[in-house]
Formats: sequence, C-alpha cells, structure tokens
Amino acid sequence: MNTRRLPPIWVLSIPFVMTGLMGGFLFVTLPQLLAKQGVPGGAIAIVIAICASPSFWTFLFAPLLDVRFRYRTYVLVFGALGVVASALTALSHASLVRVEIVMLLGIFCLNMSMSALGGWLGGIVEKGQDSKLGAWYTIYAIGGGGIGVFVSGWATQTLSPIQAAGFILVIYLLPLLLCFGIPAPPPSELLASENFSRFAREIVLLLKRREILVALAMLALPSAAFSLTNVLGGWSDSFHASASFVSMVGGASIVVGGILGSLAVPLLVKRLPLRPLRLAIGIVGSAFTLGLLLLPRVPTTYGIAFIGEYIFQSAAVAAAVSIIFEVIGADNPLAATTFALLGAAMNFPIVYMNVVDGKGYDWRGVTGGFIADAVVTIVTCLLLGAALRRSLLPAGDGGSKLSGERAL
Repeated sequence: MNTRRLPPIWVLSIPFVMTGLMGGFLFVTLPQLLAKQGVPGGAIAIVIAICASPSFWTFLFAPLLDVRFRYRTYVLVFGALGVVASALTALSHASLVRVEIVMLLGIFCLNMSMSALGGWLGGIVEKGQDSKLGAWYTIYAIGGGGIGVFVSGWATQTLSPIQAAGFILVIYLLPLLLCFGIPAPPPSELLASENFSRFAREIVLLLKRREILVALAMLALPSAAFSLTNVLGGWSDSFHASASFVSMVGGASIVVGGILGSLAVPLLVKRLPLRPLRLAIGIVGSAFTLGLLLLPRVPTTYGIAFIGEYIFQSAAVAAAVSIIFEVIGADNPLAATTFALLGAAMNFPIVYMNVVDGKGYDWRGVTGGFIADAVVTIVTCLLLGAALRRSLLPAGDGGSKLSGERAL
C-alpha cells in the first residue's frame, strides 16, 4: 500500500483512545460506583479483575479477525458493542453478578476491536514507524483514560442514570468515526478454520525461539504491571478523597501520566535497550510505590499516587507495544492474531495483579495493597534480571520487521 496516502501516525492512532475511554470507566468510575454502594475495597478489586480478564484470553478468538471481513468492520462492530456494555453498566450496577457479566463481555468486545485495529495499523505503516505507533498507541490508550474518567465521572455524579448512560454512549462512540478515513486492505480469503490451524502453527513456531520465550516471560510476569492504577479509584476513602476530587485529579493524572510516561520511552531507549528498560521501570516504579507509604493519607498523596503510577505504567506499556508492532510487520496474514497474543501477555499481569493488590488490601488496607504490589514486582524484576542476564541484550534489539519467524 502506498504509505503516502496514509494519515499521520498520530491521526491513525486516534481510535486507540477507545481503550482509554472504557478503561477509565472500568478502573476508576466503576470502583467509585461500587464503593458508594458499600462494596468492600477487596471485593471491588476482585470484580475489576474479573471484568478485565478478557485482556489476556481474548487472543484465543483473534484468528476470527483475520478472515472474512475487513479489519474496519470488526473494529466498528466490536467497538460499538463494548461501548454499549459500559453504558448499560452506568445505567444499572446494583447487582455485582450483572456488572461482572456485562462488563466482561464489554471488555471482550473492546479487546477484539482493538486487536483488529492493531493488526490493521501494524500492517499498513511503513518500516521504522513502529516506535512512533507504539508511543501514540500508549498516549491514546492510557492518556485517553483521563477523558473516560472525566466523562463517566461527571455523568454518573451529575446526571440521572439514563442521561449518564446516553452521554457515555455518544462520547465513547466518537473515536470510531476516524476508522472511515483509514485505508482498509481486503480481508484474507482463508476460512476461519484454516486461520485457527495456521495460528496454532505460528504459535508453535514462535515458541521455538528463545528470544520470543524471553519476551513472553517479561511480558506475562509482573515485572512492570503497576495494576494499582486499576484499583486506586475504589480506595479513595483511605485518603479522605471525595468522588469529585477523584474524578478531577484521577482524570488529569491519567492524561498527564500517560503522556509523560509514553514520551519518556523514546528518549530512554537511546540509552538502555527495551528489555532491561522494562525491568528498570518496574524496580524504580515499585520504589516509588513504597515511598508513598511515608506520606500522610490525604487527598494530595492520593493525587501523587495516581499520577506516579500512571507515569510508570504508561512507560512500561509504551516499551512493550513498540516491540509488538515491530513483530507484526507488513503484510502479515495473522496481524490481528499476533497483536492479540502479545498484547494478552502484556495485559495478563495487569489483570491478575489486581487480585494480589486486593488480597494485600484485605490484609492491611492501603499499606498492604501497596506493599504487595511493590514487593512482588521488585522480586520478579530481580529474578528475571538474574535468570535472563545473557538474553537482555540480544543482538539487534532494535530489530527490523521480519515475516514468518520474528525475533522480539
């Protein structure tokens, strides 16, 4: 495809803001709504973990995205269904079971939509643009969460349930309109059954490479998850922070933290390759988390925690996503599947660490949650660094786009 006809990278990436919009609702606004109903902090963490779980198992269905219809169709249909789920949850959230079912399906649809978008864009951008695409993905996905918090927080606090649901529905659907301005290649002529078989062969091929196993280990283990961003919205009472304060500071923190963390990676990677950089981010970020325990439990500390955790999480995500886009390469018939698989490995610890943080909270409140998150991360980073010390600086870490067998 003639890349000169493509919009700029920052325009191409705008639909990724859908991840941020729904993430802001799931990880900040929904915990507030549940806390207002008297749901305990530990239980909230479990609910959020269940709802977010499709982030690491949606890839099993991703081969469906590479056949029959254009990527644009999948992005629009699944994206719209995900937004509807968020609106329905804003309308009615009295039943935890209903919330878990509706939002689990909603996040599944969101991940299918974003996997199709990742495969779509990863296959049409020119060589050498992967790091830019990864940075803009992270800016929109994490920074866009601030918009999601502002929109859903304001709507649920000031409007009636029906009005709030309608407002969220309209605003969250807007980014999908950009998809009509992006060139969409024709779909593969493979049958879905053939694509699943091909996917299985591709997985076996990938897992034979040491570089892939090293990367998957670093992504799937909690070396830089910073999942406290997902549960802080439900722990605001421990810092005497009001709902309006959480929406205002939380939203601003997500935007600022997402941008700062994302833009820091292209600068840091000039001095430190991606693999050791991710471990360094995990260790330094966890030290920051432990340092928060020295501060008083006041709203200001809550704001510092929010922005700091998002800075470190966005930096870790930007580094990982840059590698994922590089691996996809051009003309990859399994582009969406590849994006979904590697994205699942990245999202896996962000989800299960919610449970760890929740157990820590049940143990000793906010102190226990912070200690559990930081200690698990630091220990994991040190163990990975020791076990993989010979693999952290592989030749050609910057790499080039390859087809078939690709090294991370």
